[in-house]
Order: sequence, then C-alpha cells, then structure tokens
Amino acid sequence: MPAAIEVNGVSHVYVNGQGAYPALADINLRVAAGEFVSIIGPSGCGKTTILSLISGLLSPAVGEVRVLGEPVLRPTPKVGYMLQQDYLFPWRTIEENVTLGLELLGLQGEQSGRYVRELLDEMGLGAFRQAFPQQLSGGMRQRAALVRTLAAQPGILLLDEPFSALDYQTRLQLEDLIVTTLKARGKTAVLVTHDISEAIAMSDRIIVLQPRPGRVLAEVIVPEPIRTALPLEAREKAGFHELFHTLWQLFEQLDKKGGG
Repeated sequence: MPAAIEVNGVSHVYVNGQGAYPALADINLRVAAGEFVSIIGPSGCGKTTILSLISGLLSPAVGEVRVLGEPVLRPTPKVGYMLQQDYLFPWRTIEENVTLGLELLGLQGEQSGRYVRELLDEMGLGAFRQAFPQQLSGGMRQRAALVRTLAAQPGILLLDEPFSALDYQTRLQLEDLIVTTLKARGKTAVLVTHDISEAIAMSDRIIVLQPRPGRVLAEVIVPEPIRTALPLEAREKAGFHELFHTLWQLFEQLDKKGGG
C-alpha cells in the first residue's frame, strides 16, 4: 500500500524561558493508506507532538513529515484532527457546529450539506440537528465532533484521546462506531491513547514510545482475528489478553527505568 503518512528522521525541541527541552528524537514512522495505527506510551513521550507535526500545527526541528506524498508545511483539509474535548460552540446548533469547518473553508453547498446530514444520521444524531450542545450527552457531543471532523472529507484522521472524558460503556460504543465509520470510508487513522486495551481493539498496528525524549521502543502488529473484529468483539478474541500483557510488560520496563 502507498504511504499516507511518513515521518522521516524527525526530532523536535520545545524552547521556553527556562531552556530547550527535547520532545522527540529520530522518529521514523510510516502509515499505509487505510491503516489504523495507535501510538501509546507514558506521559511525556511526545504522542501528541507527533499528531501536531502530522497535522501541520508544528514543524519539526529536524527531519520531514509527508502526508499523501507531499511535505507538511501547514494545516490542510486532507487531515482531520479530533481532540479530547468536543469544543462545540454552545450558541450554535449541532448542524451549525458540524458545518463550521466547511464554512471556514468555503465548502458549503448542496453536496456537502447532504453528506453532513448522512453522517449525522449514521451517528444517530439526525433527530438532534437543531439541538444545542448542552442538550446532548457527552457521547453524543463526541459523535458530533466526529461528524465535524469528517465533514470536509479528509483522507486522514488524527484522534487525540477522544474518549478520555467518557464513561466506559460510552467509550466502547464509540470505539465500534468510529472503526466502522472509518473502515467503511477507507480512512487512514492515527490514535493517541493511554489505554492499552483500546489500542489493541481498534488498531492494525501499535507504536510504543519511550519518553525523554520520545523514541520508538517497539512496533506491534495486531493479529488478524483481532484487527478484523469490531473493538468490543476484539476484546474476546484469542490472543488479545496475551498481547495486552506483552505491551504491559513494555510499560513496566519503562517504569523500572524511570520513564513512566
């Protein structure tokens, strides 16, 4: 498969009044078109920094990031970014919130409006188009945030712990919904999460980072019976718990080295 995302020899440093702090060191990643990759690791290993570099919100101090074969120089509609919080505007209806990006990009029209309504229906939000965010549950708000991210039809989605503020049952439901939606549309996705089970259940491949500065510690391919199942079912597949313990042991090694 052609690479949708390439991170080539990337290092990054944050600078403030107290000095320079290396965040990433010599990161090399390749994500194939249509692949779902999770990045896990302890706090401070640069997971969100990698997403910021792929999205064009940051430029690497060293190295290069490419999206769909082109160098990343600035944010692009080809890449959608879904954050931990939904950031819905309380004074706009759900439909007005999810079409905000289309407004800013000048992409409003009959076709895009039809696509948004189709997405809202798929997410179970069709009856809530004229509702306001405060009238929705946390899970429904995150579904609206996903529709907003998908509205401009990006080929790549970056997901920065989008379920962290939700209860466990809602998280499981959203995992299934997101995987189904992205696979049906052939999207490429990169998920950042602290949840090992979530990473295994949703991903084709998992990247484990070690911190200070962030480096790739391991890459793990999720066995086919797990990665072809929906996340809820994947947790019951043979090999799931063994893979969880393998990744857990990597985290314990980092703890012993003072990296957790």
